[in-house]
Amino acid sequence: MTAVATASRARSAVLLVFACNGAVFASLASRLPDLKSTLHLTPGQLGATLLLGASGSVLGLPLSGAVIHRVGARSTVQLACVVVVLGYTAAVLAAVVGGSRWGFAAGLFVGTLAIGPWDVAMNLEGAGVERALGRSVMPLFHAAFSIGTVLAALVGALLAWLHTSIVVHVAAAAVLGAVASWWAAARFLPRSAEAEAAPGTTRGRAGIRRAWLEPRTLLIGVMVLAAAFMEGTANDWVAIAFHEGHQLPTWAGVLAFALFLASMTAGRVVGTRLLDRLGRVPLLRALFVLATAGSLLVVFGAPAAAYAGAVLWGLGASLGFPVGMSAAADDPQRAPARMSVVSTVGYVAFLVGPALLGWLGDHVGVLRSLLVVGVAALLAGAVVPAAREPGRPAPVG
Repeated sequence: MTAVATASRARSAVLLVFACNGAVFASLASRLPDLKSTLHLTPGQLGATLLLGASGSVLGLPLSGAVIHRVGARSTVQLACVVVVLGYTAAVLAAVVGGSRWGFAAGLFVGTLAIGPWDVAMNLEGAGVERALGRSVMPLFHAAFSIGTVLAALVGALLAWLHTSIVVHVAAAAVLGAVASWWAAARFLPRSAEAEAAPGTTRGRAGIRRAWLEPRTLLIGVMVLAAAFMEGTANDWVAIAFHEGHQLPTWAGVLAFALFLASMTAGRVVGTRLLDRLGRVPLLRALFVLATAGSLLVVFGAPAAAYAGAVLWGLGASLGFPVGMSAAADDPQRAPARMSVVSTVGYVAFLVGPALLGWLGDHVGVLRSLLVVGVAALLAGAVVPAAREPGRPAPVG
């Protein structure tokens, strides 16, 4: 098989792994309104529960670079997706059958412990494929993630409307996603991106410690954190905000979530071509402005305008995360360590975001709490220059 054919096969495999990862995640996220009702939680209690569950990534993400160095991206994905199935299934069983908020959080903890390495490994493999093809393709991988979330959210809206068992829904989605990801990961590049480091490169834990001291890497991490907050806030709270804030049925809130995901997917598909033409910095700045405008429409607009706001919000949040991961991997020799650091910083949004929004939701309502998305977009815009491509000059003026 030629190098081009091998890279093309790996690209298809990475696309499928990203799509499965998104579908598994969104299957659980789409049932959060039902889980909130099942466990009789306030917004603040739900936020704290999600915080406890997501804290598994605190352990998983910092170690992901060293794990990938030891076993490779392929095995990391394969092992992680099995653990995610066990964790997510245990979480919904504890919530629905046992009525246990703490059991739900414990299951999520196990799932997020594995989600982090799965995420870093598939992004690292995606960066390797991007270099092998010689053009920007990382947003397409994240578009595949978004497509997976859109389809899963639409299925979730239908199953919520049909009052389908949460356990059956989430467990079946996790198993199907894991099986497909296991099969696809076997078709990654023969020599994955993390193996491209030249002899003598600082690797493993020492490389990760050094990456934590690099200002550019940390600034990229801050941008990814803000972008992840914009995306993660919608994942956790948009359906609830439309339901409770705009007084719409639960299924209509899930459709708002699906609309956000669809627009984010479109932004990632179109943005792939625009990145090479316009460059990372000007395109990201424009998108973060759209995210601010969209979040304001969601909060202050009538329902029709709020749905339009969800579209703008999705477009604005579309490229921050994938471009940040590409920027962290600009130097293939340091890519595993830097991507581990950027992912760890970025995933703070998934830790702090639910708790912050839940606390604000208890005081000002879930809908008004979404105003912090605009603050995150401003922060992201301020640090965008750190993601500039090597060799591309800064804009004049």
